[in-house]
Amino acid sequence: MTPRPALAFVSLILIAGAILLMFLTLLGGAVDKNPTNKFYFLQADTSGLGNAAAQSRWTFWNACSVINGRNACPKVHPAYPFDPNRNFDTSMSFGGNKYYLETRFMFAFMLIGLFFAVCALFLGLIALVSRIVSFLSSATCSVALFFQTITTALMTAAYVQGRNAFHSAGRSASLGRYNFGFMWAAVACLFLATVMFCVGGVTSGKDKTYTTRTGGRRFFGRKKSTRSRGSFIDPERQRRMEKEDSD
Repeated sequence: MTPRPALAFVSLILIAGAILLMFLTLLGGAVDKNPTNKFYFLQADTSGLGNAAAQSRWTFWNACSVINGRNACPKVHPAYPFDPNRNFDTSMSFGGNKYYLETRFMFAFMLIGLFFAVCALFLGLIALVSRIVSFLSSATCSVALFFQTITTALMTAAYVQGRNAFHSAGRSASLGRYNFGFMWAAVACLFLATVMFCVGGVTSGKDKTYTTRTGGRRFFGRKKSTRSRGSFIDPERQRRMEKEDSD
């Protein structure tokens, strides 16, 4: 029995988990409800920086103040960049604007990865019964993995450097453990799902029965002859031998 259905089913669970984690990260800062108001990329001490609050948290949508350990976010701005100088209208240096493009592109890559992850989820339903679609699901999932990996790498590079810049300025700063955990876990889920879809397609191909051109089964080794040993003796010679025996 082919393991493809079982592998496809596990892959579907992994993709669904990745999509959920990506959505939770994306909703942080946009939805002021529990638990999404606890999700952020970076929290830092921004007291005295232009119009910033005492503590600020960066999300995909805005730089939020902190009230009772939760995000208190102003208006929503898609693809909100991490750039303290622009965010708070201050001249204090926090690494210049080198994080600006990294965090702007994060949002676009996140949406692309999420789109392909959803496509892979629906294709995975057909992969339960189709070897070809199993390969197609693996390819689609690999595209989602590619963009999710880029997004996560940009996130890590920008916010880790940003945290270090705040530390260098003598200010406290910490990474958002939920967002970082969600993003890297989504990468792992998509990677495993891609591999499992591909393995399911390959293993199911080994179960195919190879047939001869006439439609019969082909077995390993040479086919055993059904002719008797005596059938290879010349008939005329055999008659002479029988005549000699009778004499």
